[in-house]
Amino acid sequence: MKIKILLAMLLSALEIFAQHPETTISNGLIEAKLYLPDATNGFYRATRFDWAGVVSSLKYKNHEYFGQWYAKHDPKVHDAIQGPVEAFDPIGYDAVKPGESFVKIGVGSLKKINANPYRFSSPFEIVNAGEWKVKKKKNAVTFVHELHDANGYAYIYTKTLRLLKNKPVLVLEHSLKNIGKNLIETSTFNHNFFVIDKQPTGPDFTVTLPFEINNQSAGKNLMKFENKQMNYLKVLTKGESTMEYPKGFTGDRVEDYDFTVANSRTGASVRITADKPLSNFMYWSVPTTLSPEPFIKIKALPGETFKWNINYEFSSIN
Repeated sequence: MKIKILLAMLLSALEIFAQHPETTISNGLIEAKLYLPDATNGFYRATRFDWAGVVSSLKYKNHEYFGQWYAKHDPKVHDAIQGPVEAFDPIGYDAVKPGESFVKIGVGSLKKINANPYRFSSPFEIVNAGEWKVKKKKNAVTFVHELHDANGYAYIYTKTLRLLKNKPVLVLEHSLKNIGKNLIETSTFNHNFFVIDKQPTGPDFTVTLPFEINNQSAGKNLMKFENKQMNYLKVLTKGESTMEYPKGFTGDRVEDYDFTVANSRTGASVRITADKPLSNFMYWSVPTTLSPEPFIKIKALPGETFKWNINYEFSSIN
């Protein structure tokens, strides 16, 4: 019995201290640390978010922009993840029966649990994780995910995180090639999960949008909308959160994908732009993280390739 207990303790300790595969990139201005996809030891092994490009740290001029925003890490928890991470809407979910598979780009083929509508927090089983390849350079990492699903969906998804030469800019370059029999049509959004200098979410932060906001905030007395800005009325405390849906974008303009998050106390800010139209926008935050959530629509016929880029420009006034 004592031996079994000791073995259990040893295995638990090994799990705690097991090193997740990671790498570092730099362009001399920015240094970023990334976790790499790994079905056995990966930092993130849940089914909500794309496994490629999980940024645990990004530093520019002594400012930190990302990090752990939750209390305890579990790689199988759907939102235990960090950085500018992306998620794709499920493909083929409504067309299959419970027990059959549907697709999440950047994750694999998942088993449908029941006839209920899709919920990203559900504990789906990965039945086909596809094949991952990683190519590393000094200033960039490229992830390639190839998947062949039993229901006729297949793709080669390529994502590169690149730090531009002599610029405080991170670019997320994407390419989705449809190599299957079926149309691939979905949406993707970036959750972002900013943890800027570990500052508490509150009035020191301002979020600037490219369009005039034409609706009111959710009414929790936590935020207010003023012209093109979202401002906090108080510092968020434990248990408080925002879930906002600012309106005013057209849904077909590239110019509407342009958001700036700035902290007046530390002087750190980041501007996020893309080369595809903004199709939807949500904004979520808790005391430890701020998350502008911009969406892009994706459509690729068999044989076609859909490409898109997202740019992060970091700056500091201190």
